[in-house]
Amino acid sequence: MLHDFYTEYKEKLTTPKKAVEVVKSGDWIDYTSCLGKPVLLDRALAKRRDELYDVKIRGNLIAGPIEVAECDEHQAHFTYHSWHCSSYERKLCDRGLCYYIPMVFHNNAAYYEFFLKVNVVMVSVSPMDKHGYFNFSVNTGVAAPITRVADIVIVEVNEHLPKVHGGYDECIHISDVDYIVEGEHEPFVGSKAILPTDTDRKIAEKILPYIVDGATLQLGIGSMPNALGELIAESDIKDLGMHTELCSDAYLSMYKAGKLTNRRKKIDRGKGVFGCAVGSPELYEWVDDNHGIAAYPLEYVNRPGIIAQIDNMVSINSCVSVDLYGQVAAESSGSRQISGTGGQLDFLIGASASHGGKAFICMSSVYKDKNGVYHSRVRPQFDGDIITSPRSQVYFLATEYGVINLEGRSTWERAEGLISIAHPDFREELIREAEKRKIWRRSNRC
Repeated sequence: MLHDFYTEYKEKLTTPKKAVEVVKSGDWIDYTSCLGKPVLLDRALAKRRDELYDVKIRGNLIAGPIEVAECDEHQAHFTYHSWHCSSYERKLCDRGLCYYIPMVFHNNAAYYEFFLKVNVVMVSVSPMDKHGYFNFSVNTGVAAPITRVADIVIVEVNEHLPKVHGGYDECIHISDVDYIVEGEHEPFVGSKAILPTDTDRKIAEKILPYIVDGATLQLGIGSMPNALGELIAESDIKDLGMHTELCSDAYLSMYKAGKLTNRRKKIDRGKGVFGCAVGSPELYEWVDDNHGIAAYPLEYVNRPGIIAQIDNMVSINSCVSVDLYGQVAAESSGSRQISGTGGQLDFLIGASASHGGKAFICMSSVYKDKNGVYHSRVRPQFDGDIITSPRSQVYFLATEYGVINLEGRSTWERAEGLISIAHPDFREELIREAEKRKIWRRSNRC
């Protein structure tokens, strides 16, 4: 006879207002990530603003609003932090209401295990099953390591969250939960579709020939990966696999076209592996109760040693700019935080070590500022910019003008290659800058 967990459920069930009474001034609170945001608990905690001081909250890739950040512009009561900024959290940073935490995702669990304090974790989960388990859903990548170290665990049952099968740590048992809250939630509207531009499609066309049958893909978020997903869906490539920190609608497009089978993977054969998922309602429906999908913590998904075991692993991410030395800025524009390091370094290292693996960083050759002036994304040399990927780790770089490989290349070879994929209008100027820095071979011709 199965144990009746519903008696324990009723004993731990409380209101959001009562649950947040455990929070004390000076506490560290964690909201985990993505759809794990505890909407009802966040709202209830914000209402306690005037009686609490110096409460610090962590989250990442969370859509707005975050009530504790919005209700206290002076930050005497609440201070919000993000491991990786969503478009909403980026706007909070612009307002001085969010502080970025530098990191690499495969170390996320270790940060909590060895270095960070969590007084209270508040996380949204799917409804409990008959065995007493709540599913972390599309938040599996980060949730379990945080709940393990928290002094107090509060779960918020969200009736709309999909139940996602996992490799491990995709669930939490009721015996490890201190409080449970329920309430009505708005259905997920999904993230706004990022439509590929003509430039995105040109870059994707340059990368497509490097992808072989049976390759496993990691795609970052954004319009260029979406463009690549569309091209692959229309191509003759077959039997692709998924191993990615972030599952997006690009994978759904490939699956619907019959391209994503995961059957040739050497590890997690037959399973599309991800850590977190952000996308459309249709994406969440696809990952729900799907035995062809496995969610894992990012300590597994993003571990370079795991990634390296996957033959023909292809990693595709974006950046803001690159300098002539091959340094990559992918998370900020100057000092303005845009996103985060995320898994770019993890997959650069892992995919480079994979048999047949390749790691691409992509960008348009130019961008237009608010005054309508065009600027080159290939820069002479960074001066104060935040470097996401060091020149020693960068592999392939791609723009709409081509793809270059920087592995094992000298300074002049790097400069020559980068100038060859820069916008033609900026090449002569970049050559002069390379000559000044003595990284332009005298016999070079661009």
